[in-house]
Amino acid sequence: MLRLAAFAVTSALAASVAGPLPPLPLGRLLATPDRLTIAMADTGNRQLDREYRLECDPVGGDHPEAEGACARLDQFARDGKDPFAPVSKRQICTMQHGGPATARITGTWNGHKVDATFRRTDGCEIRRWDELEPLLPSGRS
Repeated sequence: MLRLAAFAVTSALAASVAGPLPPLPLGRLLATPDRLTIAMADTGNRQLDREYRLECDPVGGDHPEAEGACARLDQFARDGKDPFAPVSKRQICTMQHGGPATARITGTWNGHKVDATFRRTDGCEIRRWDELEPLLPSGRS
């Protein structure tokens, strides 16, 4: 019993000498992990036309460029931008066609639900797609 009391006193003294513990990063611990499903179609490359899973923090899933995709999403988060936001209806876009490729991304990113569709139907949509590389594969031929 005396040993237990001595241990408790010694532990308390050691803790007081070391100072207070740093706060726990509860925001990140309680946040929903980044998990996305990317469904690709009509890319012109049968190997790309499939469904991918991507997890970030830690990086995982079967996305072929998972580390680069997570790094790109981290950059959007640092910049305070939403890469999944649709093009504004008020935006003037060039009338060009970037091919029939489509992608649908669902899941959770940065604590928010994601359900976004990407196409290469005009200049704005092509730019939106290209900004997500390597999360979405290059649409350039």
